[in-house]
Amino acid sequence: MGVLISQRTSSELKKEIGGNLAGLAFQLSDKLDHYMWSRYNEILLLSGLEAFRDPGRVGEAQKLLNELSEDIPSFSWVGLTDGAGSVKASTGEILVGTSIAERPVFMEALEKPFIGDVHDAVLLAKLLPNPTGEPLKFVDISAPLYDDAGNFTGVLAAHLSWQWSKEIRDTVFQSLQGNDAHAIEAFVISAKDNTVLLGPEEWIGKQLQLEGGEERSAAGDWTVQEWPDGSSYLTGFALGSGYQNYPGLGWKVVVRQPAGVAFASVDSLVVDIALLGVLLTVVFAALGWILAGRVSGPLSRISAAADRLRFGEKTEIPLAKGIKDIEVLSSSLRGLVVALTETESELERMEDQAHRDKLTGLLNRVSLESSVAKAIQQAEENDGGLAFLYLDLDGFKGVNDTLGHAAGDELLRQVAQRLTDGVRGHDLVFRMGGDEFVVILSLPARGALLEAKEIASRLLASLRKAYELEGGGASIGCSIGGAMWPDHGRDPELLLRLADEALYESKSKGKNRMTFTDPVKPVRS
Repeated sequence: MGVLISQRTSSELKKEIGGNLAGLAFQLSDKLDHYMWSRYNEILLLSGLEAFRDPGRVGEAQKLLNELSEDIPSFSWVGLTDGAGSVKASTGEILVGTSIAERPVFMEALEKPFIGDVHDAVLLAKLLPNPTGEPLKFVDISAPLYDDAGNFTGVLAAHLSWQWSKEIRDTVFQSLQGNDAHAIEAFVISAKDNTVLLGPEEWIGKQLQLEGGEERSAAGDWTVQEWPDGSSYLTGFALGSGYQNYPGLGWKVVVRQPAGVAFASVDSLVVDIALLGVLLTVVFAALGWILAGRVSGPLSRISAAADRLRFGEKTEIPLAKGIKDIEVLSSSLRGLVVALTETESELERMEDQAHRDKLTGLLNRVSLESSVAKAIQQAEENDGGLAFLYLDLDGFKGVNDTLGHAAGDELLRQVAQRLTDGVRGHDLVFRMGGDEFVVILSLPARGALLEAKEIASRLLASLRKAYELEGGGASIGCSIGGAMWPDHGRDPELLLRLADEALYESKSKGKNRMTFTDPVKPVRS
């Protein structure tokens, strides 16, 4: 019985831990794609302004570029060129009068927008401030410019500092605690030549090819495998496939943790179960041998109870009276069975913990699939509906930066409590990681959308109220995106994606609001 429990629990817990690591890789990949999507669309938006399309309005373009540099420091350099590639205006007026006609950021954008992978700085290496002292690396974004007559007038070219990727990584990892965060490392790998773009310092610029890495990245899978250093690591994979009109650069995200560290708690639990099983076996064998023949009646009853336990039936070892040896035996075995039952309860508790976020106590990403499946089944049985709400906090990073991570963690716990208090007992609240949450509302079919909007509005109002934190007070906002089951689709992954897209529409409209997927919007499979 102990061996079966050990094998089943060990396998399930390892799946949970591996799934969590793959989920972490997906979060990082998703954040990178969303950040690039934002910067890409900002360049496209600027390229449509008259100040950039009209060669006679260079002064106005220069002013806009300076404002852009102040508002979004991740743009290390943005320049406006004429049709021959000569820079006419730029952030900080750097390279004005210099030709970039031979640079890919100009040449590749002569006919259509261009996104270039991470590369070393060439012209700007000695011209831009570099407080970190690390070699400057850029991602290129550029777009062609045309006047009202459709004539090509130049290129709007941008170098996006690669430093932002480290900030994204740190934001994703900051919610990890204890053993979850110990010795975890993330790698961002180029699709072109498998060069490590982001990762431990000793890996930067080197090629990294892992067995089955391409297939596992595409599938968002995990495995335990040997790395080039000869050590075994639990390894999670994800593939950056872009977002909306941003096609993506095919970055592979790999997150690893030494297998011994990742599975330490599982191995310890297996040893405890094995020792308990051995002890139980020894006690049964020794006492049975000593008392055989003298106490056949009581022992038969004890043996029958043990058989029922072996076949999974819940029962107790009977307490025998009259013979001292039998009394001691039955009492000892009864205590052992109680201890084994408590161990099973502890295993069930650990499985429950694997499905909950350690910081907030909410359900986590791992439990999302099974929990949503049950909610859909119940909605189908009751002819009801469901609302999928995707929430992202506005201003959380500022609290972290100003008051510290301890205050940020306390803020997340208070947010979790307000979300739980703001919904009904049969609704579901998940923390997806970082400052992202998902709420699944079970609703009657009639008026489901209206009720979902009322609840979402109450949640927005609740989350906007001030927070009392260690180190001072804080205020944040929240953006919400929503989608309805079955009105917008019946597939949970599709509905989560639609809710996520609606969330980013809320962000683009000014944040601190809710947006539901348009009912007439075509559903993408």
